[in-house]
Amino acid sequence: MKNIQNKWIRAAIPALLLHCSIGTVYCWSIFSQEIADYIGFSKGATEWAFSFAIFFLGMSAAFLGNIVEKDIHKSSLIAAICFAAGMAGTGFFIWFGGAHPGNVLALIGIYICYGFIMGIGLGTGYLSPVKTLMLWFEDRKGLATGLAVAGFGAAKAIASPIMQAMLESLGEGGIYKMFLILAAVYFVMMFVGHILLAKPAGWHEPASTEKGARAIDVIKEKPVTFIGIWIMFYLNITCGLALISQEKMIIKCIGLVGVVGILSSVTAVFNAGGRLGFSAWADTFKDRNTIYKIMLILSIVATGLVIVTQGISNRGESTLLMVLVLILLFVVNAGYGGGFSNVPTLLSDHYGMKNISAIHGITLSAWAIAGLTGNQMSSFIVNHFGEWIPFDHDGVTEMINPTGYQTVLYVTLALYIVAALASFFLVNANSKSKKADKKA
Repeated sequence: MKNIQNKWIRAAIPALLLHCSIGTVYCWSIFSQEIADYIGFSKGATEWAFSFAIFFLGMSAAFLGNIVEKDIHKSSLIAAICFAAGMAGTGFFIWFGGAHPGNVLALIGIYICYGFIMGIGLGTGYLSPVKTLMLWFEDRKGLATGLAVAGFGAAKAIASPIMQAMLESLGEGGIYKMFLILAAVYFVMMFVGHILLAKPAGWHEPASTEKGARAIDVIKEKPVTFIGIWIMFYLNITCGLALISQEKMIIKCIGLVGVVGILSSVTAVFNAGGRLGFSAWADTFKDRNTIYKIMLILSIVATGLVIVTQGISNRGESTLLMVLVLILLFVVNAGYGGGFSNVPTLLSDHYGMKNISAIHGITLSAWAIAGLTGNQMSSFIVNHFGEWIPFDHDGVTEMINPTGYQTVLYVTLALYIVAALASFFLVNANSKSKKADKKA
């Protein structure tokens, strides 16, 4: 009973406190327009803050993975301080931008605070609880890591209505006040998680004492497998971001304007559910890579069906076409989330637990690069292919590009196929065992 309690107190609960805090980075779309209006810049200019945050999340995870490996308390404290300081700094520069509209210093300050400083907190905070969870939940690693990463995915659904309410109730300057208040709230949450987080008593850390246990040396044992995992992880994220970034306009395009908010929440549930469901399901397979094959095949089939039926460009001419497009969005969101939650456990199955935090961190560099390419790729396609047409609804007129959204699918289908080929031919079959850990 005591061991079961420790699993939750020392691993699961602190992981949720950390991931439910840093996962709010995905709430950017809730307040990005308000920031742009308040500081006197275009939304496009401020959008780079989010791209930088995701980029530095991945890069800080890649370069600070060794710190996480050696001392999770130091890394979780760094995460709490950087994330909260980044939020508070963002609030300060929003205030400064409001007092001096159009001042480039405000924009640069937001880039540094939300992008760089918060990005470091995101990367270290994302990594810190993962290995601890796998050590405590040794027989259900997928379920454990899925739980935490689901918290990261669900953070947006939880925090979005709270942030919206704060923006509406805080009055003039509510946007910068919100950041200052949340900086304090999230610091408390993450600091409590930092205090509670602990590896099981008696766990021997081979990487810190044994020669040749560096992450790069471990990766060299199976370099082709690592390349395959990196490629399919990167492409899955790129395709996910490409479609998710156009999600709301696609839903409007097929004639579901009245329920776009509800459907966006439903896709968020699939995103979080995929993180938990696919990782828990993967625990039942002899080879955890099987779950990636399933996710990628489902994505290929769903994308192919919408391409064949021209479901988006036909703009919901029938209920069947609407259903196929919604299934595509649900499948892509679930696979996007599942891709994240299964990476650490897949890596541990192939490379053991030695330096898994550092190896996981290097793999997250794929997330950093995808964060700069996924959204931009789909935006480029939509802006350069097809035709913008007026769309009247609820007394307003919006410009939409059905053919452009449809064209994005041709690219994502090709990328999903490449990712599937990497999963089938580069990632070697590996039954889950403890041999690697015993050798360590």
